[in-house]
Amino acid sequence: MNKHDCTHSRSLMRTTSTRRLCGVRTTRALIQNQILGVSEGHSTILRLVGVGYRATIESSATTTQATYPGQKFVSLKVGYSHPIELGIPQGVTASTPQPTRILLEGCEKDTLKRFAAEIREWRRPEPYKGKGIFIDGETIKLKAKKIK
Repeated sequence: MNKHDCTHSRSLMRTTSTRRLCGVRTTRALIQNQILGVSEGHSTILRLVGVGYRATIESSATTTQATYPGQKFVSLKVGYSHPIELGIPQGVTASTPQPTRILLEGCEKDTLKRFAAEIREWRRPEPYKGKGIFIDGETIKLKAKKIK
């Protein structure tokens, strides 16, 4: 056994134990998020920036079907010829304190953030005019116009 074999086996042992710890850390974070969600709840604020961008909460939708009884829908007017209607998942409550803000609350952080990302997909923040749907005070760096 030479010197190089020993160092290789030691580094291999470090990576194996590190991999095990990664799973422990992930499990700890998930449990911590669940405890925090039940005790305090999670919330996310979406900000609609753009001329004519509006959001409302509706009890029924014209284009999509409800997946469970009593489901509400977020109706977005974000520059398309028709309003976009998204069903609010179970465990998430949505409200619109202002027409350009959506407040999402729930006890499951994963479901909440996934639904916020689904809403954001309809108008991602655009770097030239600064329009789009922003999550939790997100900011973008504006780019200069391209001049020929």
